[in-house]
Amino acid sequence: MQPVKRAVFLDRDGVININRPHNVTSWQEFVFESGALSALARLAATDFSLVVVSNQSAIGRGQMTRAAVDEIHAQMLRAIERAGGRLDRIYYCPHAPQEQCACRKPSPEMLWRGRAELGVDLTQSFFIGDWIDDVRAARSAGVTPLLVRTGRGLAAQQEIERSALPPPLIFENLAAATEWIFKQTQAATK
Repeated sequence: MQPVKRAVFLDRDGVININRPHNVTSWQEFVFESGALSALARLAATDFSLVVVSNQSAIGRGQMTRAAVDEIHAQMLRAIERAGGRLDRIYYCPHAPQEQCACRKPSPEMLWRGRAELGVDLTQSFFIGDWIDDVRAARSAGVTPLLVRTGRGLAAQQEIERSALPPPLIFENLAAATEWIFKQTQAATK
């Protein structure tokens, strides 16, 4: 019997790197969240597919180009690989919110794309995000949402409490969420 393929989906800004109020528009503005590189290295040693799913509305707003986002991602990927990590895919939505596209989170479209391209079972997968739209996208796709308090996580927690949305599991940062995933998957194999 083939083992189940699963993924850890990750938001970028606020999870992997520090979220900036007016977007990260260059590699010089990109700063990894504390513990993110080591968490990604730990995840790289697993059988999880690692997939970034990120709204990059600065493109649709004319604040930066796709080429600039692609360069940030290339530099990010090199830094992650130097630290012993990996990413299997990076998906991003380039549209501004008012464009009402099909790919922008909270749509699960980018998670479905990961399922199609990587053959992962979404019900055995996790999505680590810092905003309510990450939680909504995860739930719409049947993925377990994990919210981190970095980035916009504290505001998201308050927003979730005000909404009718059931709260996800909440962690201090990517490293803590990763540790929880390890404990869950180890317990499931015993």
